Amino acid sequence: MKFIFVTGGVVSSLGKGISAASIGRLLKRRGLHVFSMKLDPYLNIDPGTMSPYQHGEVFVTKDGAETDLDLGHYERIINTDLTKECSVTSGKVYQAVLDKERRGEYLGATIQIIPHITNEIKRRLFDGFNAKGNTDVCIVEIGGTVGDIESLPFFETIRQLRRELGYENTFFVHTTLVPYLPTSGEIKTKPTQHSVKELTGLGIQPDAILLRSPVYIDKATKRKVALFCNVDDDAVILVKDVDVIYEVAINLQKQKLDDLIVNHLRLECDDVAKMDDWEELIKKIKNIKKEVNIALVGKYVKLHDAYLSVYESLKYAGYFHNVKVNVKWVDSEELETLKVEEVFNDVSGIIVPGGFGSRGIEGKIRAIKYARENNIPFLGLCLGMQLSLVEIARDVLGYEDANSTEFNSDTTHKIIDYLPDQYKGIKLGGTMRLGEYDCALMEGSKALMLYGEKNIKERHRHRYEFNNEYKEDFERVGVVFSGINPKTKLCELIELKNHPFFMASQFHPEFKSRPLKPHPLFIGFVGEAVDHKPS
Repeated sequence: MKFIFVTGGVVSSLGKGISAASIGRLLKRRGLHVFSMKLDPYLNIDPGTMSPYQHGEVFVTKDGAETDLDLGHYERIINTDLTKECSVTSGKVYQAVLDKERRGEYLGATIQIIPHITNEIKRRLFDGFNAKGNTDVCIVEIGGTVGDIESLPFFETIRQLRRELGYENTFFVHTTLVPYLPTSGEIKTKPTQHSVKELTGLGIQPDAILLRSPVYIDKATKRKVALFCNVDDDAVILVKDVDVIYEVAINLQKQKLDDLIVNHLRLECDDVAKMDDWEELIKKIKNIKKEVNIALVGKYVKLHDAYLSVYESLKYAGYFHNVKVNVKWVDSEELETLKVEEVFNDVSGIIVPGGFGSRGIEGKIRAIKYARENNIPFLGLCLGMQLSLVEIARDVLGYEDANSTEFNSDTTHKIIDYLPDQYKGIKLGGTMRLGEYDCALMEGSKALMLYGEKNIKERHRHRYEFNNEYKEDFERVGVVFSGINPKTKLCELIELKNHPFFMASQFHPEFKSRPLKPHPLFIGFVGEAVDHKPS
């Protein structure tokens, strides 16, 4: 087993996830099989119950794991599908150990951080390495910052792993901030030195140090860092701020970080990572001239990371059409009292993404109504599909109190409902439909035209479903149920007949979108939006 461990110092949010994913991209392009994992120190079992304002979006894997948004970076940049083994939290670890203790599996031993917690972390790391069966190297990011008390068991675990697996099978990458002081024109390496000192105090000597900086760092400064932090000169790598995140991988390659890792871990692979298509993508992005404005209507828009996968997917679709997508962030709660025609007068398309809870729901419904009545290209995702059907039920079918029982259990028209009978025979995560499910597309539908194949699989994260008792009512007024789960007959995708582009999915297409292969629904949506001229 060969592991690359990515740690962070000085401050959080340094882009460890982007760096880890970029390393994975380079190694994959050298012919290696890569698996990625994230060790999160928080005591929640997973981020599924956390507010997006606390943690950003929840990324869902194909097998239904609710994970950190960094797993989205791994999947998109490395271009791989991850599994439930990729996400390890302190909550999962402690829960597993305590459950074993209650069952008497420790035979009366006193349960301690070392060895019981660290051994459980090791077990999960080994499970991750073996998850796909063909992994050459596993890249593991440790969340938080060195010095955080919550992270100590994870640091102790990787210290032990170097001792157990050997120097040639473990590689430690430490990412730090190098501040730039504009008043004096100086860059400061002291925080990096202190961070590495803290790390070595835990028994971990980094093999490479990534210096995150807004400015260029010269060779003399790099040599200074190498000297004081006890690494080779060529192991000090600059991760300068870039305009396009895909440049990070190219910059790491230019500084030969992948060579350093391959030689250290004695990996047998291609001599060079072939990144021609990556460089072409970067060049294309930097030469885009045309722009389009898309409104994203959500309740968590003050933190853009709450909709990270949707945002990235929109950008990818724009690259496909050679257009820059400018996202207009619209607070759905504020939209309940604003004039919608003024809010949307400068946009060429509207997205209503997923979410939970009743706050801001009526604002989303107003956005849907405006898009439907004014022929504005529209894409609804998960809750966006449910509310689209609620809006049509109220305004077109005349069911004035139509709603989802998530928001009003007493409504006489339960358009969206929790229907446990429809869940019989399918695997659930908790009380939600999580992960990848089959969807059959209707002949002649716009969805089939975009996907190019009749049977697809998409990822889900929701609890409520469309109530099929109302299906014929909606079909009479032009709603096309263009995607259906073939096993349960649950609604997966809808379209409107007499609308240039009105589509909404119960699933989350954003989780399967990639830079070089954008998701078909986003491609179609932005393609329609580019040609649309708002009134």
